Amino acid sequence: MSELLKKIEHDTQSLSKQERAFLADRLLSSLDGEEHNNDVEEAWIAEAERRYKEYKEGKRPGSTAEEVFAEADRILK
Repeated sequence: MSELLKKIEHDTQSLSKQERAFLADRLLSSLDGEEHNNDVEEAWIAEAERRYKEYKEGKRPGSTAEEVFAEADRILK
């Protein structure tokens, strides 16, 4: 394993779970092309539907747009 790859692997361990998932998706997309993108899209749709069901059943609290954008800004910084 090259030194650069070792450094990248080490550095990514400090990322949040969501950030690592985003990075993994981007890397896999660069290898697999459109087929992978469809799988990811289907997985996100299933996740969104699951979360919406939990919300409707009162098992998951809602979030305001302000909270969502603040969290997105925090993650992306």
